[in-house]
Amino acid sequence: MTILLLLAGLVLLLVGGEVLVRGATSIAERLGMPHFVVGVVVVGFGTSMPELVTSVEAALVGAPGIAVGNVVGSNIANILLILGLSAMLAPIAVDRAVLRRDGVIALAAAVACLVLAALDGIDRLTGALLVAGLVAYIYVTIRHPACAECPAAEEAAPQTNILLAIFLTVAGLAVLICGADLLVDAAIALARTSGVSESVIGLTVVAIGTSLPELATSVIAAVRRQADIALGNILGSNIYNVLGILGTTALVKPVPMPDDIASTDVWVMVSATLLLLVFATTGRQICRLEGVSFVALYGGYIGWLALA
Repeated sequence: MTILLLLAGLVLLLVGGEVLVRGATSIAERLGMPHFVVGVVVVGFGTSMPELVTSVEAALVGAPGIAVGNVVGSNIANILLILGLSAMLAPIAVDRAVLRRDGVIALAAAVACLVLAALDGIDRLTGALLVAGLVAYIYVTIRHPACAECPAAEEAAPQTNILLAIFLTVAGLAVLICGADLLVDAAIALARTSGVSESVIGLTVVAIGTSLPELATSVIAAVRRQADIALGNILGSNIYNVLGILGTTALVKPVPMPDDIASTDVWVMVSATLLLLVFATTGRQICRLEGVSFVALYGGYIGWLALA
């Protein structure tokens, strides 16, 4: 029953996130927002909503291992698993403008987690600083977009009725909240019945589950021979996760940093980010062999968590 509830929560998160993105995008377009701004702000926030709602819910019920593990585990999975699988399907071309901006900011966000780990937790002031950093990142992204992110000319799509768009947005958010509630409750129950720590559940089951939108986007892009989209998608998602999700969660309720995550998993996240930047810098692409090494490293990491 716990596994069924866990799966039901994941399904609701995916459905709710998709509906929310569609509704919010339609509203933004009706308000005349440029497509690039819609992509960076609306879609960026929308695809991160499963992680956000899950982490906030976990913090409110006193499960910091799931709240923090969800973010750290999602960032590790984004690089080693999702980007690795994408590179295995098709080599990922590297846009230097994206790498110089988003890559550096993603590394800075990962290092910020190391500092937070040393402080043993994230209070509301720190959360506000993280959110302010995200606002600054969005502002810079909108004012100075990298060339690869500039939208190509598109035919105008038919606009959704505004009332329907509002309904979709509200309904998507409601489904997200229900899904997060189910997922967190089931994850806590699974940790208690299996003897596995909440941190490990958050780093694996919850993190991978809430990263499914990024997985789907990146793999589909690779299959369509647009694998270069995957790199910007992953870097942007990791920045949102640390600055937006950890920051907003701490604003709602201060979050202690679990010792096991602080001592090991945050370092894994920083190392994975550094390795990504090294691979992306050399050869101007992430090749299939490097993708295989990413996935192998992720398999080793999951194996280590299972044995720890």
